[in-house]
Amino acid sequence: MELNGYIDHTNLKQNATQADIERLCDEAIRYHFATVAINSCWTAMAAKRLAGTGVGVTTCIGFPLGACSTQAKAAEAAQAVADGTTEIDMVVNGGHLVAGDDQYVIDDIAAVVKTAQGRPVKVILECCLLDDEQIVRACEDAVAAGASFVKTSTGFSTGGATVHDVALMRKIVGDRCKVKAAGGIHTKEEALAMVEAGADRLGCSAGIKIVEGQCL
Repeated sequence: MELNGYIDHTNLKQNATQADIERLCDEAIRYHFATVAINSCWTAMAAKRLAGTGVGVTTCIGFPLGACSTQAKAAEAAQAVADGTTEIDMVVNGGHLVAGDDQYVIDDIAAVVKTAQGRPVKVILECCLLDDEQIVRACEDAVAAGASFVKTSTGFSTGGATVHDVALMRKIVGDRCKVKAAGGIHTKEEALAMVEAGADRLGCSAGIKIVEGQCL
């Protein structure tokens, strides 16, 4: 199975430099990955470098905590759109979700969806901090808000993607939106397991090694 088109080639490190992001873009072109996933300060540069290549730009919003205000998320998303992003990954407000304030969660997501102007919005749930009931509610909230994907993890918390979480998310959203698995996917076998469980997209910093079948 060709995994290249599933992968958002990712560098979200706090200390990533312009040279690192330029390399990420060039690798994504070479390996025909779906997008590069980056922090928002690099969006304009990446969009320019990737123009006409078929590789998109996924800008991460409210990353990695998701605890900033809705207005801040919408503003960051608006700048990403202006800078040429093609997709947006936003982090759910976990505190409001855990507290059961689903309307806040829906409104928070919907504000970014509106700002994205039709670009796919992937909602990061940070499943390692949630129980199954909370994951189910988060998925329903994301669908209600018009999100295009639900996503397992930022890769910056206490755990990453699991087959259990991907399968649960797939079961809940059905064909109403897509599922992205991210965080801790290091081998081709792990990537294939996520796809088999229902993932439509994979967020990976080890994408090259995965598609080449190498071991880390």
